[in-house]
Amino acid sequence: MQDRMQDRTAATIAARLDRLPPSRAVWTIIVLISLGGIFEFYDLFFTGYVAPGMVGEGLFKPESLGFLAGLSVLKVAGFGTFVFATFAGLWVGALLFGQIADKFGRRAVFTGALLWYMVCTAIMAFQTSGLALDIWRFIAGIGIGVELVTIDTFISELIPRGERGKAFAVNQFITFLVVPLIAFLAYAMKGAKPFGLDYWRVLILIGSVGAVVVFALQRGIPESPRWLARHGRMAEAEAEAIVAGIERRVAAETGHPLPPPQPAAPEEGGAGSIMEIFGDEYLRRTIILSVFNMAQVIGFYGFAAWVPTLLIHRGITVTHSLEYAFIIAIANPFGPLLGTVFADRIERKTQIIGALVIMAVVIGLFAQSSAPPVLIALGVLFTLASNVMSFAYHGYQPELYPTRIRARAVGFVYSWSRLAAAFAGLAIGVLLARYGVPGVAVFIGIAMLVGIAMIALGPSTRGLALEQINH
Repeated sequence: MQDRMQDRTAATIAARLDRLPPSRAVWTIIVLISLGGIFEFYDLFFTGYVAPGMVGEGLFKPESLGFLAGLSVLKVAGFGTFVFATFAGLWVGALLFGQIADKFGRRAVFTGALLWYMVCTAIMAFQTSGLALDIWRFIAGIGIGVELVTIDTFISELIPRGERGKAFAVNQFITFLVVPLIAFLAYAMKGAKPFGLDYWRVLILIGSVGAVVVFALQRGIPESPRWLARHGRMAEAEAEAIVAGIERRVAAETGHPLPPPQPAAPEEGGAGSIMEIFGDEYLRRTIILSVFNMAQVIGFYGFAAWVPTLLIHRGITVTHSLEYAFIIAIANPFGPLLGTVFADRIERKTQIIGALVIMAVVIGLFAQSSAPPVLIALGVLFTLASNVMSFAYHGYQPELYPTRIRARAVGFVYSWSRLAAAFAGLAIGVLLARYGVPGVAVFIGIAMLVGIAMIALGPSTRGLALEQINH
């Protein structure tokens, strides 16, 4: 009886959130959460820019790597160990610790993971050996892996159902703004010693300083009412208070009484377990999203991380390849910005599949082109499509699981993209050496086709309440 009452309370809370009109009150919360996501992208994309400085100081010579120097048999010795430590940390964070947001709450884990990243990255910036850098990189990566899982879960539960797509587009627009910023900072500081520190150490520390600012701003973020409503009587009362507060602010902002909430089907189930994602109801979705994540990351990071090298293999000089890569990097935020126009008008599956089709076609054309203007245009188009795909699937994943297991499910399926990214980098390096850009294009194209096949099997979600999708 008590469980059924809790289910009905959670359904009522969800219905009240879903009927809210567009408002500054809700979007302010979404923007504050999105600022936390900046650091995963900052952390991932600064890797290529700190590499020259770290390598130049001899930090990845065998004598500096300690026992990790033995990885030379796997062809990942040297700076490759830093890349591996990055994705290993992200994988562990998403797979093993992403689920803690289901137990301790979205806001608490969001704040804790941000603090974790801030401290560990600051410590990493002052290390003087490759082994110590790799260890702290791995530890910091755990916090970042947890953060992104929590952010996706958090946004999906707070935003009204008619704006979920746009919320993820705005979220990704904000986070991708950091990509050209990193490129500019690295260019501006290259060869300099700000505050008496090597430029690459300052580049790393900037991420920690920015995290301090976001950590201070997070006080304006409430806990997810959906999560609270499923965690006991005291939590239900807190959920009621949060929703009532949001409703008052929205009503005052719009100057009109809110429409009555529509009857909602309760999301049935108890506390939830990780094993539930392998049960009859969700196993299909878990397989689809796990395979999709391994496929999509081959195109997304495979191109973004290798674009300067790919340009060189198409006959562009080293100097010009960096300039062209920067121009292509500027396009990163504009894919999600463009997506705000159609994010909630087109089915989420269609957006993902359409973007993957464009990526597959464009990478094929890129492999056959040599004229710089054409290569830049194709690079920009690929980047725009990949970032539309990114915001769409980040919104799609949390929609496919109920509140009681949402964080642990998203953590599990998303973790495979982290693991695949590390090995995809090695595979692209081998293919590029043996078969050139056409070999890489075939690899990315096949991965995109796999991603298309997986998403085509998934359910539709546009305009539906989370509870309807998972009833």
